[in-house]
Amino acid sequence: MDAVIEQISDSVTRARSLEELTRPLLQMLQTVTGLESTYLTTVDFSTGMQQVVFANNSRQLQIPEGSRGRWDEALCKRAIEDGRLYSEDVPTHFPDNRAARELGLQTYISTPVHTEAGELYGTLCGASTERRPVSPEASQVLRLFAGLIEQQIAREQLVTQLQQANAELLTQALTDPLTGLLNRRALVQELERLRAMARRASHWLLVGTLDLDGFKAINDEYGHEAGDALLRGVALALRTALRGGDVLARAGGDEFVVVGLGPQAETDGAAAALQWQERLAAATVGQYAVGERCISYGGASVGVVALDPQALDADQALRESDAAMYRVKAARRAAR
Repeated sequence: MDAVIEQISDSVTRARSLEELTRPLLQMLQTVTGLESTYLTTVDFSTGMQQVVFANNSRQLQIPEGSRGRWDEALCKRAIEDGRLYSEDVPTHFPDNRAARELGLQTYISTPVHTEAGELYGTLCGASTERRPVSPEASQVLRLFAGLIEQQIAREQLVTQLQQANAELLTQALTDPLTGLLNRRALVQELERLRAMARRASHWLLVGTLDLDGFKAINDEYGHEAGDALLRGVALALRTALRGGDVLARAGGDEFVVVGLGPQAETDGAAAALQWQERLAAATVGQYAVGERCISYGGASVGVVALDPQALDADQALRESDAAMYRVKAARRAAR
């Protein structure tokens, strides 16, 4: 037993995952109990299935990893319900269990494995096709190993929860909560990425700024909820007008920015910018549902520029497109 304790200490210290912990424990459990197979299962209550996750097999009995069976027909479930977690005479104690009968089990021992919340995770089991008495000390080792596995499961679940929380925080930090688009912080990062890509491939960089003309008047007449609905509607319309790889962000207020790769540097970048500008402007024109009303919107002022990615950084590129948008806005006002 001293040797087992030393092995346990080494396994727990070295283990970086549930698998790295469980496999040596199954080997030790087989040595301590003398049973042919030791294995860890999980139970998926959503599908009603039990699965063997890790197994250590020897001699005649083979419990395949990945094998699945119905939980309501499992010997593990029956043993838990009957309070008989150990049997040297499986055919007598569980005569109606099909799996035990097909495998020819004579000896069986198991213990439940729970999550930190107390929910059933699965079972830690040992089985043999021969009658083999299992000592009380070996049963204690089984429960000890189940406890170690429960601790590892809790650690891994905590790590998963922390990773999910970090991912959610990162998403919130880079996303506009109203439209679901990238925010200005994320826009600058994406603009630099596309600028580097355009520089390597010798392409123009297309940067467009859109401002919703008449947005304040809509807010004043219909209320802020209507303004929010319009912003969400325009964001959706712009998404449909984008090419694969284009980046769309809400820069703030009623202003949006679109960034994408332009044509090769030796071609006419200005023509590509104008074409993109017309398509984006047209995408914002239309009928927008605002509560129970439907607003007919004449479209945003859109300015798109084709920039040399070698010459300008992200802030300069945004200033250039912003200036182009204001030129369009001034021209639209003059034409009214």
